[in-house]
Amino acid sequence: MLVGVALEVIEMGLRELLKPRIQDFMMSFIDELRPETVAAAGGEVLEVGFGTARNLEHYAATVSRVTGVDPMSTEGIASVEARIARAPFPVERAVLRADRDLPFDSGRFDCVVTTFTLCSIPEPDAALAEMRRVLKPGGRYVFIEHGRSERESTARWQDRLNPIWRRVMDGCNINRSIDRLVERAGFSLASIDCFAHKGPRLVAQMYRGVATRD
Repeated sequence: MLVGVALEVIEMGLRELLKPRIQDFMMSFIDELRPETVAAAGGEVLEVGFGTARNLEHYAATVSRVTGVDPMSTEGIASVEARIARAPFPVERAVLRADRDLPFDSGRFDCVVTTFTLCSIPEPDAALAEMRRVLKPGGRYVFIEHGRSERESTARWQDRLNPIWRRVMDGCNINRSIDRLVERAGFSLASIDCFAHKGPRLVAQMYRGVATRD
């Protein structure tokens, strides 16, 4: 029994060590989609799904501070630390789940940003409700996410394969209608661009948008 427990602990440690590095590599393939989205942010920003800090270089000069939250710890990872060090504004990060009560006052942030994040949050409705709470009245939620295809045939396959995909891909869901989730949380969509990116149709549907808290 003790050997089994020890092996389990070692496996968990390796997983925590490797996961940020694997994620950093995989997310590099969609870096081209970040600038147009992230550049729309300004003021004090809350980035939900901070990941390995790949968005930092794309923020505009109007950003005064970025607070990043993510359930994955990246403390001590050289590439992440370097990106934070190069940022021309203060950067804070916290290991937190977004679909729980966030430790920020209501109406604190000028802008909330997510990039390829809503797919993997276990309770996206709760997370979006918290994002809206901490956003100032009139503040903007800026996002790019992948989700449910506009093609009915592809969407049906997404529904069929999602349970398997979610298990294999660490909680990622491929069949969420991002625009409906955002509106259901009480945001007003100021703009939404739905388009097919390159790659397999199952994961190619993108939602780029700006929503406001009225």
